[in-house]
Amino acid sequence: MSLETLWFLLIAVLFIGYFILEGFDMGVGILLPLLGKDDTQRRMIINTIGPHWDGNEVWLITAGGAMFAAFPDWYATLFSGFYLPLLLILLALIVRGVAFEFRSKDSHPLWRSFWDWAIFAGSLIPALLWGVAFANFVRGVPINAEMQYVGGFWNLLNPYALLGGLVSLSGFILQGALFLGLKAGEPVGEVAGKVSKLVWPVAAAAVILFTVSSYFFTDILNILGVNPGVVPISAVIVLLVTGWFVYQRQYGWAFGLNSAAIALSTATIFQTLYPQLMISSIDPAAYSLTIFNAASSADTLRTMSIVALIFVPLVLAYQAYTYWVFRKRVTRDPKDLHY
Repeated sequence: MSLETLWFLLIAVLFIGYFILEGFDMGVGILLPLLGKDDTQRRMIINTIGPHWDGNEVWLITAGGAMFAAFPDWYATLFSGFYLPLLLILLALIVRGVAFEFRSKDSHPLWRSFWDWAIFAGSLIPALLWGVAFANFVRGVPINAEMQYVGGFWNLLNPYALLGGLVSLSGFILQGALFLGLKAGEPVGEVAGKVSKLVWPVAAAAVILFTVSSYFFTDILNILGVNPGVVPISAVIVLLVTGWFVYQRQYGWAFGLNSAAIALSTATIFQTLYPQLMISSIDPAAYSLTIFNAASSADTLRTMSIVALIFVPLVLAYQAYTYWVFRKRVTRDPKDLHY
């Protein structure tokens, strides 16, 4: 395996981890003002993700850093061409982080309601725009011979990309509802379970529609063929099986399977792209960014591999430890409500 392929796979793994972990963060944030009937319930909801949300965002920071170091031309084209949506995602994440810390600084209902809706917006925008961005990766965007994006913001908001946004939005809301079903005591956990039964059909329908649409709006037929392979088919099957566990109220199994569906769906996108990083809609064969024409030098990739081999296991062990420490369900007991 070449170093370019290795780092393509590592970046894919980082985004998979980010979408699984930050997925339930964003889903919980979206559900916060909708499920929390009073301040205590809303504090319960926030406290389910309070110890984890900032650690989960490290996956995105690491993915961005890996893109910058391993594939600088990909990073430059992406962050210039997708500047506005990525800026909106960044601002939304900043607002959400501030809201988590500021919400409990004052007990006035209007103050807390304002920050609750800030958490909602700060979760909704990234949940939608990440799907839009990755759908455009697969569909292709106007990139010229200088590896520069020559389209506008509205080029990114095409029907296929918006459908991708619906897939990520519904999938993350389902992830958040299942996480609340696991972590929140009554009555929040019970209500979250009911919400998951409403959201799952929407998420499943969106994924199936997006899969079918991919054969009309992308070059997936030539890349993967009529039979897309084990990974894409497994993503759909796992999501369908998730619904059975949702309706059986087995939220642990449902959460695990939905996490697997997110992982397999993200892997499908990277499988469809490989060895490309960004597809040029102007001339896919000549102007697309690939793992070879956008990569750093071999020495850089080799050094990064050594550093990753040392530090990634340490980071994974630390994050696993934090989840173990905060594994208990959050109840209405004031001792559990730190946020």
